[in-house]
Amino acid sequence: MNVTTLEGKQFRNMVSVGAKRLDKNAEYVNSLNVFPVPDGDTGTNMNLSLASGVKAIENCESDNMNELAAALSKGLLMGARGNSGVILSQLFRGFGKAIEKKEVITAKDFAGAFMNGVQTAYNAVMKPVEGTILTVARESAKAGELQAKSTDDIVVVMESVVREAKKSLARTPDLLPVLKEVGVVDSGGQGLLFIYEGFLEVLSGKVNEDEEYQPSPEQMNDMVNAEHHRSVSNHIATEDIKFGYCTEIMVKIGDGETVKQEFDYDTFRNHLNEIGDSLLVVSDDEIVKVHVHTEHPGEVMNYGQEFGSLVKIKVDNMREQHETILDNEKPTASKVSSKKTPYGVIAVAAGEGVQNLFKSLGVDYVISGGQTMNPSTEDILKAIDAINAEKVIILPNNKNIFMAADQAAEVSELEVVVIPSKTVSQGMTAMLAFNELNDLETNKKEMSMELENVISGQITNAVRDTEIEGISIKKDDFMGIIDGKIKISKLNRKEAVLETLKMMITDESEIVTILLGEDGSMEEANEIANEISQEFQEVEVEIHEGQQPVYPYLLSVE
Repeated sequence: MNVTTLEGKQFRNMVSVGAKRLDKNAEYVNSLNVFPVPDGDTGTNMNLSLASGVKAIENCESDNMNELAAALSKGLLMGARGNSGVILSQLFRGFGKAIEKKEVITAKDFAGAFMNGVQTAYNAVMKPVEGTILTVARESAKAGELQAKSTDDIVVVMESVVREAKKSLARTPDLLPVLKEVGVVDSGGQGLLFIYEGFLEVLSGKVNEDEEYQPSPEQMNDMVNAEHHRSVSNHIATEDIKFGYCTEIMVKIGDGETVKQEFDYDTFRNHLNEIGDSLLVVSDDEIVKVHVHTEHPGEVMNYGQEFGSLVKIKVDNMREQHETILDNEKPTASKVSSKKTPYGVIAVAAGEGVQNLFKSLGVDYVISGGQTMNPSTEDILKAIDAINAEKVIILPNNKNIFMAADQAAEVSELEVVVIPSKTVSQGMTAMLAFNELNDLETNKKEMSMELENVISGQITNAVRDTEIEGISIKKDDFMGIIDGKIKISKLNRKEAVLETLKMMITDESEIVTILLGEDGSMEEANEIANEISQEFQEVEVEIHEGQQPVYPYLLSVE
């Protein structure tokens, strides 16, 4: 079957079949989670994200490729859940941008769109890690681009993409040691391969597109609104701020007498990346917004003027702010009001008890999620709108929610910052540094610095046998996880909690907090508290009912 042009109707079916293939295999993708915890959810996040994109395509009346690709991009953007879902949304955002003026596309257009999607996804991740979905997307897109130079058959190009995606996926353990140690391939890459295989099935005519694989609008609604699966929190070290001036500019592209060159996103971003850190560059056809920490704010402004007029300028001396920070005010819990407030704080948390604790610390809006579900970009945007504040702070409390939170902050028209809290404990500790009298960047800095002052622990059961970093883990063992790393595995839960806490407590420790989950025991928690108090008499132990799922005990040491 030779296909030299791709029309919207066929592309609609490709996306639908790709989504169906991913849906059928979502649990398998989940099982590839490197940690043997009952919350690996890459497959679920990608599945729900793509379902949102399919729903958007179903609601699009046009059969033009550019309009359908734009609808898919928008649907994925709003429905993106977890890091894997956000990266998937960026892949198809770039795909759509590459063909935004084409009603039908050729093999070269098709291959180029895949490659543009890869570039967009890499740009969205400040520190791309090889051996992940990004690698699979990049290497398969390159294979497709090469194939398109010698054929005008889109089927042949897609075959090349799928073939290389399989090879690239098989190589991921060689690029990411933790995958090789556990004996799995990358879960996000596997999910992408399932989608691409669905595309190929339609192009090669091997499926009944209309009957077998065309999801109904009701099915799409069910998928998008379904109860989400659980997420695992993968951790990276928090970087220290190295530059003293928080600089923000907004440039109206091509406007004014200072314009010296045509705007190119990569060139612009790469230059700024050399003169600072904490860089964020967001652009459309008319405006580019920049946030960067630098020692030379004037250089940032001058460079921006080479591309257009400066619409907005904001510079804060972070060192001075650090010296003068006010820490005597503590916010009190407030309700969402029709009157716009100066500040609003949003937290993501699972469990009624945990959510109430956040509210008592001054959080205005709690999105139900975290260990048991990943909110989408749209969920977070709705919370931003509902909170009705001039400036908004988001506490994701889970590493797998960072990218969706960042994406929501970029899309929102308000001033929004994301505090990189990886755990519930970090989120609560960060709230102690929040000060309504400080500006947004000072609060971001101080709250982020506070994250280092707490050690986070989690107790959960293993869902399979494995070995990680020399620790032998048996199915149904209770694992003690400290700051994202599995430290112990015990058959007895109480022993696991005690040993985990003893590893967390240091000579400087003052407070131990135990959050009791749905499957925890108050009697057992009291026994643990008594033993810790006897062994570490200088440490105060607190117990709160968190009612969180997945983890019978969440632990923190400060």
